[in-house]
Amino acid sequence: MALKKANILIVDDDYDMLELVQRQLHEQNFHSYQAASVVEAIDILKFNAVDLLITDLQMPGIGGMELIKYVEEHFPKVPKLVITGYPSIDGALNSIKSGALDYLVKPFTKEELLKAVENSLPKRSLSSEKNPLPINKLHIYAGIVGQSKKIEQLIDLIERVKNNRATVLIQGESGTGKELVARAIHYKGSFAANPFIAVNCGAIPEELLESELFGYKKGAFTGANDNRQGFFQAAAGGTIFLDEIGTAPLSVQTRLLRVLQEKEVRRIGEQKAQKIEVRVIAATNSDLKQMIKKGTFREDLYYRLNVMQIETPPLRDHKIDIPLLAKNFLKKYATEYAKPGTEITEKAMEILERHNWPGNVRELENVIQRALIMSEKSIDIKQLPDYLKYPTPNFESNSKSLQQVEKEHILKIMASVDNNKTKAAEILQIDRKTLRKKLK
Repeated sequence: MALKKANILIVDDDYDMLELVQRQLHEQNFHSYQAASVVEAIDILKFNAVDLLITDLQMPGIGGMELIKYVEEHFPKVPKLVITGYPSIDGALNSIKSGALDYLVKPFTKEELLKAVENSLPKRSLSSEKNPLPINKLHIYAGIVGQSKKIEQLIDLIERVKNNRATVLIQGESGTGKELVARAIHYKGSFAANPFIAVNCGAIPEELLESELFGYKKGAFTGANDNRQGFFQAAAGGTIFLDEIGTAPLSVQTRLLRVLQEKEVRRIGEQKAQKIEVRVIAATNSDLKQMIKKGTFREDLYYRLNVMQIETPPLRDHKIDIPLLAKNFLKKYATEYAKPGTEITEKAMEILERHNWPGNVRELENVIQRALIMSEKSIDIKQLPDYLKYPTPNFESNSKSLQQVEKEHILKIMASVDNNKTKAAEILQIDRKTLRKKLK
């Protein structure tokens, strides 16, 4: 089911309530932004098309009533729905007088929330508007290949956020194309002429990540022989993509939070901060909520990053796109290896469609690349790695230990990527150190 066209902004300083309301809205295929303060909410309203505001009244600093009054005069067409845990007749009357259409008291049921949302939204927002992009006929969108419902929803989300500076958090398994989505958001949007800076937080040593991101002043530390701008300054006016954000140490997380809150960057060793306009897109295949519970990721940073959330679907959930993806990779590498006209046989394609692809699109690309190198005029069963094919019957398989089964699977993956440990680790979703231990 495609997302409904209403964009809903949820404002509450209670992170659990933010999460609950967002989840309930997403279950009904509504698209939402979330803000933990009035200041954040106003920033989102300025740069995004919002069809409904849902706000709490009691918040530290600037309260929800001030937000309602602000929106009533600056964005008069945006309907307002109030939720509060401190019910009072005066509060209800004041919010209604200030422009709110409805008033919900916590705790409320999912049914009560959805009924209030539907009553508050303009009728046009709930209608099934025709998608401006013929996505079901689309084969390639900024490098994203597919025509499944999953890809249709993914492209729909990109279309919604591409022209604004809302912070985006992309979550998904390794190999699902998170950087591809980030690049699509940037290059399909109105900031495409400005810089796109991709930073793999997991690939930069912890002790260097802070100076690489924010820059440093000459003499700030041993080896700082010159003034140097960081990645944030390099991305000014455009987009910075922070891949593997879950690997960032807490010291860097604290500075990132300040960048998102204050819209300013301060180089290491410098006292004065510098204002900066940059869109932040972060990505992770880690469970950030579990990391929050363990104290390794800041909860306030998570919600600053998660203003807009995009999930990249695993390939097993949209197998209908495998033929298109396979042919796209074949075309790409056929040109590179001077093998034009190479095709995939019907039987080979059946095997590709049958596999569950734990390494997702990246694993499929590796398989096609390897098969093309091994092929003559076409890619047939013979050119596909053995681990994709029906396994050799083994009546003793039930007596194997978990460690044996695991090692056999790792060896199959290693063979499929010509023993390239980096690629194998990506497909298996483990780091190289863990891979080396498992191979001993």
